[in-house]
Amino acid sequence: MKSLKYLNKYFIKYKWRLLVGIFITILSKILALQIPVIIRKSLNSVEDFIKNDIIDKSTIENQLFWNLLTIVGVAVLAGLLTFIMRQMIIVTSRLIEFDLKNEIYEQYQKLPINFYKKNRTGDLMNRISEDVSKVRMYFGPALMYSINMIFLFVVGFTQMTKIDPTLTMYTLIPFPILSISIFYISKVINQRSTIVQEYLSKLTTYNQEFFSGINVVKSYGIEPMVIAGFDKLADESKEKNIDLYKVQALFFPLMILLIGISNLTVIYVGGNQYINGEIQIGVIAEFMLYVNMLTWPVAVVGWVTSMVQQAEASQKRINEFLEEVPEIQNTTSDSFKIEGDIEFRNVSITYDDTNITALKDVSFSVKKGQKVAILGKTGSGKSSITNLISRLYDVDNGTVLIDNTPIKEINLIDLRKDIGFVPQDPFLFSDTISNNIKFGNEKATNQEIINAAKKAVVHQNILDFKDGYNTILGERGVTLSGGQKQRVSIARAIIKNPQILIFDDCLSAVDTETEERILTNLEQVSKNKTTFIISHRVSSAKNADQIIILDKGEIIQQGPHNQLINEKGYYKELYEQQLLEKEN
Repeated sequence: MKSLKYLNKYFIKYKWRLLVGIFITILSKILALQIPVIIRKSLNSVEDFIKNDIIDKSTIENQLFWNLLTIVGVAVLAGLLTFIMRQMIIVTSRLIEFDLKNEIYEQYQKLPINFYKKNRTGDLMNRISEDVSKVRMYFGPALMYSINMIFLFVVGFTQMTKIDPTLTMYTLIPFPILSISIFYISKVINQRSTIVQEYLSKLTTYNQEFFSGINVVKSYGIEPMVIAGFDKLADESKEKNIDLYKVQALFFPLMILLIGISNLTVIYVGGNQYINGEIQIGVIAEFMLYVNMLTWPVAVVGWVTSMVQQAEASQKRINEFLEEVPEIQNTTSDSFKIEGDIEFRNVSITYDDTNITALKDVSFSVKKGQKVAILGKTGSGKSSITNLISRLYDVDNGTVLIDNTPIKEINLIDLRKDIGFVPQDPFLFSDTISNNIKFGNEKATNQEIINAAKKAVVHQNILDFKDGYNTILGERGVTLSGGQKQRVSIARAIIKNPQILIFDDCLSAVDTETEERILTNLEQVSKNKTTFIISHRVSSAKNADQIIILDKGEIIQQGPHNQLINEKGYYKELYEQQLLEKEN
């Protein structure tokens, strides 16, 4: 129960709803327990009438009529109270489920990029859906059934003992057997349910990866292999589900069997007592009603225990994420106006998931409005610089300064609000093209969206679609080509109008002619803005105020285009190579 202590705050938040629900639960059961008493009295009156002709028939009929009305009234009122009780407790459990999902989702937003490299998407989704659903059962059904069980058993047992202790003892013999049996069955069900959930997570992850990589699957013609892999996983999942259902199939038959045994016990023992004149016929009927009323509460002991165990296991998994402290913390709430001066002082960073040192003692400075091009081989550390500027990671050594202020002392919201980032592999949402561009500025007008698209040289491509800017994109922007996705992403950054622009090899999928047009437009867009261009092409870098060449995380060359083409080194070799390719 240690992990479930985390949920106490929700009990406090919704305490009045829960307390009202508990009170109404008790009240509804008090009413329900009156029905067996009324039936006993009615049957006893009939018996007395049959045995004693002195009693007036009309009196008996009148008594039975009012007893019938009372039973109907009590049943209706108990049903109404049960409805209100479920509204209080079950609805509250749904509210808590909603709050918990939001809390988890907010925590997901706070966790750094590094977290998502270490955890699979399928597992993250399973925890916010399946695990939260199991926790909800702890707040809802488990709480409700526990109250029912405790109150019904205590009051019902007390009432039965008052009437006939001997018959009560015989009647309740099967109940411990039922409870223990259900407990062990529920335990096995819990174990097998966990395995089923694991396979469900595997299937979800497998399908998600398949859908995301559908282009690769089809281009390589590996559909049969993918289908075979899915069939194998699905068959294993099926077998685990069958194992689970085999055990679940014992639950209700066992309960019905033991209910039947209890009823037979009441009839046999009670019948003998009636023959001996120890009890009246109404007592037997009352006890049979009590048996059927008490059986379910006793049966759910094991079920409730299982629900609590599952909730405990699920909340433990959830707590692993909720209790994780984000590596990137917003250390201040003070607003900060970004101007655009950026400085790296002896910066080093090593990614703990790969243990690769991306940057080693890197130092450079950029003034507001300057354009910086960063070139280098794959894995040289180019993207790491942009990640540090956006503070997606924190440095291991050294300092990153924005406007002469250490980046850790700047309000994180203000910092990222003033950065327009275009990655090499842009992410587009399953929404209209217009809304994907508008993501950079939610208040943007249609004309501003069109202007941004024109500057990104994607306007005409959008108009070629049947629905134009209202075209709904497929998942991850699959409707568009690689170059179109990059340009839509550029338009998104342009419309944001930030002080810092970062283009991370975002022109790799466009032709050289289109690249030149975009770069010309970006010259105007980036005026008075600090701009970083990460590229493998000299054409993207030649107009920059300074060019930084990285190799294995270190700066090996630095300076403007005219200087570097006259220096022996990586930049000159790259320039001559790409010039030759262009001529050919």
